[in-house]
Amino acid sequence: MADTIAETERLVLRDWRAGDRAIFLKHLNSPAVMRWLGGVQDDATYAAAFDRLDSYQRDYGHTFWIVERKADGGVLGFCGLKRVNAEGALNPGDMEIGWRLREDAWGQGVAKETAIASLDLAFGRFAAPHVVAFTVAGNVGSWGLMERLGMSRRPDLDYHDPRFGPDLNPTITYAIEAVDWPAAKAAALA
Repeated sequence: MADTIAETERLVLRDWRAGDRAIFLKHLNSPAVMRWLGGVQDDATYAAAFDRLDSYQRDYGHTFWIVERKADGGVLGFCGLKRVNAEGALNPGDMEIGWRLREDAWGQGVAKETAIASLDLAFGRFAAPHVVAFTVAGNVGSWGLMERLGMSRRPDLDYHDPRFGPDLNPTITYAIEAVDWPAAKAAALA
């Protein structure tokens, strides 16, 4: 399909389509999913977020793409790439990987599968010298995946995000260099 960015055995990373936003909000704007992301968001906040996702694709050719299950076309969330632009971040413009999945997709390897595809794109198609990822200390699932992907903790790039209180600060950073990705990918797939 024309809007497919990448495929894995079970999943498709694709461009956003009409109707995806409503499905995304229905399944992902929940207390559990948003626990480490500032909590459930109002419509205006999500409208601005969707506008940013559109601008990343327009301006850079990449964004946080829809994750779709091949078996039934179910929208599971997003995964992909953007440029660091958070207020307070110490590395603006760096390539950033991110993911967000609906709760019933957790623990099934979906994030890992689509993150590997996204890192392949970052280092292949987009020739990134390195990629970073952000989370908070309490989000063990997120930084655990970063480590399983071969990313290393970078405390020198941690920062305070003024949008959040002390329970969601500091933002902690992981990174991986392009040269390290082939071995890290092999280990992640083993």
